[in-house]
Amino acid sequence: MNFWTAAVIIVLIWGIVQIYTRRHDRDLGVTRDEDGNPVFAPPKSDPGSEETRREIERLNERIKVLERITTDANSHEARESRRIAAEIDSLRDKQAD
Repeated sequence: MNFWTAAVIIVLIWGIVQIYTRRHDRDLGVTRDEDGNPVFAPPKSDPGSEETRREIERLNERIKVLERITTDANSHEARESRRIAAEIDSLRDKQAD
């Protein structure tokens, strides 16, 4: 085997390896940067994940409202307002008698 035959065989082997690598990368969703380093594509979002994300946002808003209701009802101002309202109601009841 002379030098040129060996060179052609080496180039053919290198080409076959490159084709196999590109096909394998394509199946995995991998691209390569200018230096040949693999760059993985971000995961594809399925339609269900968008719906799930919106549902989670809605539930978070509901939780915020419930927390606000819970904490506002137990705040000092809320207790004071209820006390004053109870006093006014009791005074009204005394005037009605």
